[in-house]
Order: sequence, then structure tokens, then C-alpha cells
Amino acid sequence: QVQLVESGGGLVQPGGSLRLSCAFSGTSFRHYSMGWYRQAPGKQRELVASITSSGSTNYEDSVKGRFTISRDNAEKTVYLQMNSLKPEDTAVYYCYARPIPSAKPYWGQGTHVTVSS
Repeated sequence: QVQLVESGGGLVQPGGSLRLSCAFSGTSFRHYSMGWYRQAPGKQRELVASITSSGSTNYEDSVKGRFTISRDNAEKTVYLQMNSLKPEDTAVYYCYARPIPSAKPYWGQGTHVTVSS
């Protein structure tokens, strides 16, 4: 059974940085594609960034150049480094894990990120 636990959210001023972590419990972490979605109040959930088992990454256009996704297979953790944060980045950020593209993903409980002065 896979469980995901996010951490690292909080309140930050515009222009600041946060690093989100997603700890994976279960087996075969290295074979999973991992990523982050976010959902702002009143909006649909959107994919922010993803990383495959081989390390290929993909980003939503609005975060390119500001956010970096990475994974540590030894620690079974995926990270989202968020720099130059903007108020529009305010959302609940959810980690997911997917063993194969067609599989239903596992989800974490979410971590709140608020960007405000």
C-alpha cells in the first residue's frame, strides 16, 4: 500500500521561496512517476510539475524557470523547490504517485501554500 505525506507548505511573502517534500511509503518508489498538482480556491486542480522514473521533468508554463521538481530514490522522496513565488501560486499542493501512465494515482493529503504580503 502506497502512502504519501507532504510537508513544507506555509506562508511566504511574494518573491520568497519554499521547498515542498513528499515522502513515499511503500515499495518500488524508483519505478513510479511522481508529481505535484495544485488547487486554488474556486479553481480546478492543475498539474504543476512531474518527474518520471528516469528523471524526465515537465512543468506547467506559469512555473517554468521558477519551480524545480526532483527526486531522491534512496530517501523515497520527491521535492518541489519553489522560487520567486507569486500570490497566484497560492493553493493547496498535492503530491501524486503513479506506477504506470494508465494507472490510477495515489494522492497525498495536501499542503497549503499561501503567498501574501
